[in-house]
This record gives sequence, structure tokens and C-alpha cells, in this order.
Amino acid sequence: MDNLSVVGIGKLGLCFSLTLENAGYNVYGVDVCEDYVAKINDKSLKSDEPCVEKLLQRSKYFEASTKLEGAIAHSDIIFVVVATPSLESGRYDLTQVDELCENILALPKPKTKKHFVICCTVMPGYTDTVAERLRDHNYIVSYNPEFIAQGSIIRDQLKPDMVLIGEGSKDAGDILETIYKNHTDNDPTICRMKPIEAEITKISLNCFCTTKIAFANMIGDIVSSSGGDPATVLEAIGSDSRVNHKYLKYGYGYGGPCFPRDNRALSIYADDIKCPAEISHATDKSNQLHLEEQVKDFCKHNEDGASVTIESVTYKPGTTILTESQQLLYAIRLAECGYDVTIKDNEKVIDILSEKYGSMFRYTKE
Repeated sequence: MDNLSVVGIGKLGLCFSLTLENAGYNVYGVDVCEDYVAKINDKSLKSDEPCVEKLLQRSKYFEASTKLEGAIAHSDIIFVVVATPSLESGRYDLTQVDELCENILALPKPKTKKHFVICCTVMPGYTDTVAERLRDHNYIVSYNPEFIAQGSIIRDQLKPDMVLIGEGSKDAGDILETIYKNHTDNDPTICRMKPIEAEITKISLNCFCTTKIAFANMIGDIVSSSGGDPATVLEAIGSDSRVNHKYLKYGYGYGGPCFPRDNRALSIYADDIKCPAEISHATDKSNQLHLEEQVKDFCKHNEDGASVTIESVTYKPGTTILTESQQLLYAIRLAECGYDVTIKDNEKVIDILSEKYGSMFRYTKE
């Protein structure tokens, strides 16, 4: 049985660790929170992510710890799945990866070659800077991001459309390709390239999705304003094989923890290298304009102070995530316009909203 280590076993890292263990690997996971680690090891951890509790209960070769040195001793392959939240500037906060590098450099130089695999979203060019920092410490650094959505992480990890490998060396790429052939349940396309190419690919894919969503809503607004049915027009457009139907629906704009921030990050990187990404700027603006069109349309068809119930304001049904949710922003804008807004959602979401927004809304728990 091959050994693998995962540094950062929050929601995404834990799912990754459990699916690796389920594929037959002996996995050592690291997290800084002792209580969290204890709950994983005694299998008492509760999770709202589907399949996590089941996989944890039946796992036999997954151990969690707070000790980084344990992860390095356990395996020559260390996957890094720490958080890289967005800064106000729109760039990713890479503090946790930087601190991890410093902690590694403070440990003795390994006698065998180690593979440091960054799985979190980073700015293009960052992996190469980490590789430079760790090269003399006997590490090869690669970039291997995941393409998942909250609420379906396990499924997305096991059945990806593709696996993206920004290989630090051919040997690193061969190792990662072998792992994913064992790890996945389908036969995904495996795309191997240089780290910077993979970094750009990662955020560009999400940016293409945001562009398509914004385009669909723009066309929908035009059709609606013309007295037509947006769904009819978009169905016809999506029937062309050059376009297809995915992400081509009329409705709320894009939100959540990935799409908006990746769109902004690509714009910033493009500006950095003096190759402006005007489409990304336009997509963000179009997303904002669509929200205003939705509010204007509601005001046009409803009396002042009318009551309205909005069911589910999370960015995606089945989650509790409110990050940049267009549904929530829509509810806020209607309340600001004087409408009597009731939000209907699950108990956890309602508790979060009532604490933050108080009497702005009425609340109904599902």
C-alpha cells in the first residue's frame, strides 16, 4: 500500500484524503486544529458534505495529526490543500502556503526527493516561486488544482471531467497521473503541462463559465425586455453544438466562493503582465447590471411595499454558502426598495441571516 500525505484537511482536503484512502492509499492528514483532528481520528466528526461521514466511518488507513514532520516522514508525496482566500485587492491570500514553506525549510533536509503538490487556487507564476524556494531542500513542486463544487465534492473528485497537472518534472507528472488513474472512478482526460500553464487553465475555466452565465443573462434581459421568453431563445442557442446548454440558463447571476474571485484574479494577473483581460472586466460589470435589471423588473410588476418570498438564498441549492450569492443580493436590494421580503431556507442559513440582517427580512425555516 502506497503512502500519501495531505496538508490541510478542511472540507476539501478531508474529502480528498478520504477518497484517496478509499482508493487504497495509506493517508496521513495534517491540520492545525487539535479538536478537529481528534474528531476525525475518533470518527465523531459531523459534516454537511455528502458521503464524508460514511467514508470516514469505514476508513481504516487514514490518520489525522497536527504534526507536519509526520506528513513528511510518512510519504514522499505531499498534497497541499490549504485555504487561499481572496484579499480586498482581488488577489489570492497565499499566506498559508508561504508559512508552510517556511515550516518545511525549518525542518531537516529530506534524504529522499519529495514532491510538494499545490492543490489550492493560486495566482499564475506562484508555483514556480515556491519551487525556487524549496529546490535546494530536495523538493519538486507541482500544481494540481481540483475542480469541485460545494455539495458534490466527493462526486466531483471521483468523476472529474479532467485532471489538471502542472508538473514540476516529468517524474512528478508520471506519479500524479498514476495516482489519479487509481483514484478516479471514470476515465478522465489527464492534461499535463507546465505549472504556469496549469495555473492559468484553472482560473480561465471558471472565467469561461462566468462569461457564459453573464452572456445568457444579458440575452435573457434583452429578450424579456422585448416581450419574449428568455428560455425559448436560450434553448435554441444552446442547441448549436458550438455552444451547448451548460451554464446557458436565464436566472440569477454567478456567485459563490470561486467564480467571482477567479474572474477578478485573472483580470489582475492580465493587468500585471500588461495583457488586459477586458472580457473579464465586462463580465463582472454585466453580472452587476443583470442584478439591477432583475430588481427593476420586479419593481415594474409589483406595487410598492408588496410582499415577496424568496426560497433559498445560498449561491447553490443544498449548501449553506452565502459568499457573493446573487440570490441574497437580490433579496437585499428588494428590501432596500421597501418590499416586504421573506426568506425561506434551512435552519442553519436562517440563523446566519437573522443574526446578520435582523429585521431587514422575515424568515421561514424549511
